[in-house]
Amino acid sequence: MAKVGIVMGSDSDMPVMAKAADMLEKFGIEYEMTIISAHREPEVFFEYAKTAEEKGFKVIIAGAGMAAHLPGMCAAIFPMPVIGIPMHTTSLGGQDSLYSIVQMPSGIPVATVAINGGANAGILAAKILAVSDPELLAKVKDYAAELKEQVQKKDARLQKVGYKEYSR
Repeated sequence: MAKVGIVMGSDSDMPVMAKAADMLEKFGIEYEMTIISAHREPEVFFEYAKTAEEKGFKVIIAGAGMAAHLPGMCAAIFPMPVIGIPMHTTSLGGQDSLYSIVQMPSGIPVATVAINGGANAGILAAKILAVSDPELLAKVKDYAAELKEQVQKKDARLQKVGYKEYSR
C-alpha cells in the first residue's frame, strides 16, 4: 500500500500531527512521521523531500506554524500531493500559519486544512489515495457512514429529551 509522509517542524506540533496519524491508522494506511526544521536544518529537509518519492510516499502531510514554509517547500520539491496543516500560534492564533500555507505561488499548490486540522489532513490523504484503491475507498465510505450515524443518534436523543435535557 502507498505510504504517507508526515513531517512537522517541531515536536510541539505532535498533538496535532498525531491526529493525522490516528486517521491514517484507522484507514490502514502506512505512514512515516518525522520532525525536520526547514529553517534550522535545510540540508536534512531537502534530502527528505527529494527522497520521499523513492520511499514510496504518495502524499505528504506537513504541519508548520508561524512562517510555515515546510508545506510549501515540500510541494516545491515533492511531485505528488502535499497537505498543509497550519498550526495554532500564540501570537496570531494560527492565522500567520494559515496565510503562509494557502498563499502559494501559481504552480506550487498545497492543499490546506483548518488550523490544527490534523484529523482532516489524515482523512484527505486517505481520500486522495482512495482514487486508485477500491478497498481504501470502501473504508472511506464506511467512515462517512459512521459520521452520519453519529449525527443521527444525537438528533434522535435531542428529539426524545428536548434541548434543555440534552444540554445537561
